[in-house]
Amino acid sequence: MFFPMNYKKSMEELMDLNKKMIKGTDVMLSLEEKDVDVGLTPKELVYREDKMKLYHYKPLNKDINTVPVLIVYALVNRQYMMDLQEKNSVIKRWLELGLDVYIIDWGYPDKADKYITMEDYIYGYMDNAINKIMETNDVDEINLLGVCQGGTFCGIYSALFPEKIKNLVTMVAPFDFDTKDGLLFHWSNYMDVDNLVDAHGVIPADFMNFGFLLLRPFSLTMDKYMGFLDNADNPEVVKDFLRMERWIFDSPDQAGEAFRKFIKELYQENKLIKNELKLGGRTVDLSNIDMPLLIVYAEKDHLVPPAASKPLYDVVSSKDKEIISIKGGHIGIYVGSKSQKEVAPKVADWLNERSAKSTTKKSSQTSGSSSAKSKSSTSSSKSSSKKSTENK
Repeated sequence: MFFPMNYKKSMEELMDLNKKMIKGTDVMLSLEEKDVDVGLTPKELVYREDKMKLYHYKPLNKDINTVPVLIVYALVNRQYMMDLQEKNSVIKRWLELGLDVYIIDWGYPDKADKYITMEDYIYGYMDNAINKIMETNDVDEINLLGVCQGGTFCGIYSALFPEKIKNLVTMVAPFDFDTKDGLLFHWSNYMDVDNLVDAHGVIPADFMNFGFLLLRPFSLTMDKYMGFLDNADNPEVVKDFLRMERWIFDSPDQAGEAFRKFIKELYQENKLIKNELKLGGRTVDLSNIDMPLLIVYAEKDHLVPPAASKPLYDVVSSKDKEIISIKGGHIGIYVGSKSQKEVAPKVADWLNERSAKSTTKKSSQTSGSSSAKSKSSTSSSKSSSKKSTENK
């Protein structure tokens, strides 16, 4: 009697799954490309340099924070993850809460970019983007918010140019790379990065994606797709699944020289937290970070574990500093309902408390003057980066 009952139940579950798959197929066939569009929050291109683009999001609140915030995302993925779906867009929520938001799109490196260095990214592209924002808004400093590797870049930039940063926010960003908590750190320690860069010049995105999949092979492959099948008959679930898949596999290649330095001197030699990292002839001393600092980490982050993020707190000289722990994973804290209810409000409140707010924006410079200044800054930064590259 026991076996037939289980057999009957199994058959019912199989039939139910088949029905869902048929309904899911109908749903997917009915979708158009616009149904799974990403990055829908309105924005405008305000500056570009080589493949880097700087966007400004259109305000959604009349009471706008007069200190603009620049979001810097990682090089290994696309920044629109923070604006993946309209109902759970953390960027849209920040705009609703009064932040004036800019974001860098790093673009897609190709073979022509294999000699781009970390100096180019930080002294060049980042610095020029920040100068553009300051000039446009007639301010002397901005708020800087970095995510993952972008948070590491923001910490480095704030140590080199503390006078330009009013408040610093790092989110799931690594600073201490000497940790055993994450498989990514083990993998990177044994990577022969010199041979890899010398052979490829520009590191293929597929190499990076395959490595990330190996970190959690079951949950990122079988488990994920089985979970999708359980909800394949729900159009909204299908749309969100396809948006996430689009983001996961829309990964840029990596500029070889920048990748070489980041892996060797941060992951393998852990120079940043020791204040031994040199960039463009200058030592990156994290104690130069003296502005208010907010560190956000995810408790279940398998890519950047808390042990890699939290140590920044102890090495800066900021008197106003805070750590926020979020229950979730590396990506989940941005794309789920938690981003609307917890993550976005906490960050916005923290920044708004430490920045002036006004119903009128500060006056903008003319575009001609802005362009001239940016070109001058770009030329200077590129010259510095080129010299640094030649001296490697």
